[in-house]
Amino acid sequence: MGVYLVSVSAEDWSVPGEDGYGDVAHALNAELARRGLPPYEAGRPEASGWFEEKMSPSMDGFDALCRARLTPEEHRTLLGWTLLVPFALTEGIELPVGSAYADETVVVGAPYVLALAERLAEALALPLDLIPATFGNLELTLWFLEGEGEQAAAARPGPWAHDLATAFYTAVYLRAAQYSLRHGCAMTYS
Repeated sequence: MGVYLVSVSAEDWSVPGEDGYGDVAHALNAELARRGLPPYEAGRPEASGWFEEKMSPSMDGFDALCRARLTPEEHRTLLGWTLLVPFALTEGIELPVGSAYADETVVVGAPYVLALAERLAEALALPLDLIPATFGNLELTLWFLEGEGEQAAAARPGPWAHDLATAFYTAVYLRAAQYSLRHGCAMTYS
């Protein structure tokens, strides 16, 4: 088992109850309407498959990086969301609908998360040309935790190579935001 960061399919987005995100979708669209914004309709990925990464390594180093490089509000936002949506929001939205690991759903826009993750990636000199970007299921998890990441760190040392768990989480948040924006789908923890 464990915690996974996953994309939400258009089908699951519209299903109410335990099997889907319809309750969250309804609450989000009601809040967007209240703010004078258009409703969110889940996109459909161009290719088969979905985004899924296992959040298993320790986050201590990543948390320390965030505290060192981000403002306290940016840090809270990056590590505190439970639903990432593929459009810009001027601020996070708290919905009174429970999520997999919280009593409420905290919604944040992918453009903001992408900008924060890019700053962290730059601080680590993360070699994005080496790190998978094809968005295969568990692709980053396997790359960082099954040996290729260690080989790349030996071949291309730098700040990122000192703590592969920190590099992993930086890459996961970066690629999740990119995937969300590219495919127009939400991301959440499962």
